[in-house]
Amino acid sequence: MQFALLIPILIFSVVLHEVAHAWVARREGDDTADRLGRITLNPFPHLDLMGSVIVPTVLYLLPTSFLFGWAKPVPVDPRNYRDPKWSDVRVSLAGIAINLLLAALLTVAGALLARYGTGAWVDVAGEAIMLGIFLNLILAIFNLIPVPPLDGGHVAYHFLPHGFRDRYRAFGKYGIIAIFGFLFLVPGGIRILLYPVEVLLFASMAFIQVWM
Repeated sequence: MQFALLIPILIFSVVLHEVAHAWVARREGDDTADRLGRITLNPFPHLDLMGSVIVPTVLYLLPTSFLFGWAKPVPVDPRNYRDPKWSDVRVSLAGIAINLLLAALLTVAGALLARYGTGAWVDVAGEAIMLGIFLNLILAIFNLIPVPPLDGGHVAYHFLPHGFRDRYRAFGKYGIIAIFGFLFLVPGGIRILLYPVEVLLFASMAFIQVWM
């Protein structure tokens, strides 16, 4: 049952993440993603077979609590931004913000379910809510890592000395490999990443329990 819930919840979360990037990019002056049909909740324009299905499935089957996935990156043209620096920062943080917002809304939904939910469907709904909170927290925290091509890397780029920016951006070709190498090869790497997720998840569960 958990796996049957995992994939649709993850897909919904990564789609909203990308839609947020595209929507904010349009507000900042770049309609590239909009013209390519990426401001839509239809998952198919966003899905990446490897990142949306294969990777999360493999991670689920591994003996680890780390679950992650991604969609196709939203195409943007920073030359169209009204402000080259702050427009890019806002677009980059939009996906993270929507995942944190989803986690917060699901926490409220979990509290309402704990207080008022009745019937056989409550257990399934409760499991779906907790999975949704967990996955959205992971998506937010993971994307905050200041390594390109992650969203945090886009933000960090603008605050580096100019002499380091080109080399930092070039490292983006190896960024994901380096991050996953750290997570799975360095002892405690996953726990280091999951620590802020655990803290926020604990706070979410504490809020829900108050309503029981």
